[in-house]
Amino acid sequence: MQNIIEYIFFLLFSYFFRFCGLKLARKFSYPLAAIFFYLIPVRKKIVLKNLKKAFPDYDAQTINKIAFNCYRNFAVSFIEILCIPDLSKDEIINILPVSNPELIINRFNERKGVILLSAHFGNWEYIAASVSARINIPFHVVVKKQRNPFVNDWMNKARTKWINKIIPLGISIRRVYKEIKNKNIVAMVADQRGPYEGIRIKFFGIDTAVYSGPAILALKTGAPIIYGLTIRQPDYSYKVILEEIDLSDLPENEEEKVIEISKRHTEFLENYIRQYPEQWFWMHNRWKY
Repeated sequence: MQNIIEYIFFLLFSYFFRFCGLKLARKFSYPLAAIFFYLIPVRKKIVLKNLKKAFPDYDAQTINKIAFNCYRNFAVSFIEILCIPDLSKDEIINILPVSNPELIINRFNERKGVILLSAHFGNWEYIAASVSARINIPFHVVVKKQRNPFVNDWMNKARTKWINKIIPLGISIRRVYKEIKNKNIVAMVADQRGPYEGIRIKFFGIDTAVYSGPAILALKTGAPIIYGLTIRQPDYSYKVILEEIDLSDLPENEEEKVIEISKRHTEFLENYIRQYPEQWFWMHNRWKY
């Protein structure tokens, strides 16, 4: 019953924002952020804890400002995602003006497969939908199953509205390896907390558990790693960053290779988070251990 009630509210929000239109709907991000930051503080303690660890030299006022804007950024992303059913293919393409889509196209044409990484930064759902539609090459997107099965089905329908395909996280390793070996593009977020027993990389100067999967897959398959991020502008337009992670001059030892590749793509993300801290999803308990 709880799942049904949640889904009804989810649909009501979706229909309301779609009725308003994307331009007007985005303006509701501020009151939504205020509700979940001040009145019903969802994961606020984790957000503040993470920001204080990442930016120990910032005063309380600056930390709180970034924290609130993080909630607002997430509210905008939530609204934009709920509006996907009303977007046409041309609209989703034009939302993200990509300056160098040939980077993905050229590497895809080399027939080694492509590992496309992203993060919970800007609007991570839009980049997968928009860039794949623009270059007309499907991405096989690794996604985590939502707790609510009705919301999960809605999200996967939105993600596959154009040409993308879904790889559920539970079966991802074998399926991801298969898709890369089949010379396809696999897209995944790479910024969540890794397993306790996994490798540790410096992230904001803190030893941080990260997933080694992207690095291992790149080494086993020879596929390049391309990192993609969306940077939301004050007028709600986007700047898209597509950059290949350098895989040259790696150590001889295989384990050290995995660590070095993971370090490089983690440093890439950290660089942009430092520039636009409010656009990263600080609600992850990134430093749980």
